[in-house]
Amino acid sequence: MDDLAFGTRNKRGDWAPKDTLEIAPFWRKPFSLGGILAWIPGYLFPWNAFHMATALLYWFYVVPDVEVMKTLGWGWALWLYAVNAGAIFLMYGAIELFWYVKRKQGTRFKYNAKFPSDQPSDVFWFKSQNIDNFARSFFISIPLWTLVEVGMLYAFANGMVPWLNWSDNWVWLVVLTLLAPAIQEVHFFCIHRLIHVPILYKWIHSVHHNSVNPSPWSSLSMHPVEGFLYHAVALWHLVIPSNPILALFQLHIAGFGAVNGHIGFEKLELTENTPMTTHAYAHYLHHKYFEVNYGGDGLIPLDKWFGYWHDGSKEGDALMQARFEKKKARLNAKRV
Repeated sequence: MDDLAFGTRNKRGDWAPKDTLEIAPFWRKPFSLGGILAWIPGYLFPWNAFHMATALLYWFYVVPDVEVMKTLGWGWALWLYAVNAGAIFLMYGAIELFWYVKRKQGTRFKYNAKFPSDQPSDVFWFKSQNIDNFARSFFISIPLWTLVEVGMLYAFANGMVPWLNWSDNWVWLVVLTLLAPAIQEVHFFCIHRLIHVPILYKWIHSVHHNSVNPSPWSSLSMHPVEGFLYHAVALWHLVIPSNPILALFQLHIAGFGAVNGHIGFEKLELTENTPMTTHAYAHYLHHKYFEVNYGGDGLIPLDKWFGYWHDGSKEGDALMQARFEKKKARLNAKRV
């Protein structure tokens, strides 16, 4: 495919989409029913439908019987870890293999023309972003994902929280299903903005931001505190009347969905004429500029409301620079 039909490339070879990022249509003015209807398929497919599919597969084929989950045990906890790790290895690993190792589409649609494996750095374990990110994912973040998973399933199994059944509560559960991605965005914005406080950034979040040019393995490369807070989004389903399938769905939006913003390509060319849009640009801009786009894609536009939104345009650059100048002026004033 000709990526220049969809975007531009600068002198460094970095690609950027022509279309600017937009918040969800029901927040835009003027109100457009047509815009909302056109937006819905992209909201459901491919990512949210995929996360629900994996949640259902887990519930029917992976999660142990309720009687087993009433008692905490290493057996079923390690089983869940093995499945989580195996699934991430296959999903993230496939993208890494074809787009970062074999480089099947070169730098077409790639935001940063460089590949992490070509840039060794002392900030990473063994000077390798790939090794560092892989190790942190499988030995820190996925165990914490599993810890949250075991805890919430144990709570449901023991009746510690309401377990709504679908037959009697289907309307509410359908609504909650549709709201789950919004819960993820709000939760992520809050914890993400928190760990950008300078002292927390230095000791916690800088681990993730070492990957300025992220790849799929960067998705879950986190400090343990961030890894737990990030996956703890599923624990909202112990507070909100819910169902364990929806709790798994919420957890999978976080765990499997972390790759969404770290693919590094605007489109993955599945075949010569079949691209899959990744929706990765908003979070790529966060990795590039650090202090923009703390949330997601603007489903709940907290970044817009708090002045952190960057839509990828020159106007977005100007707003960001103006905010940086104001911040610099405030810091200088405090030193006087």
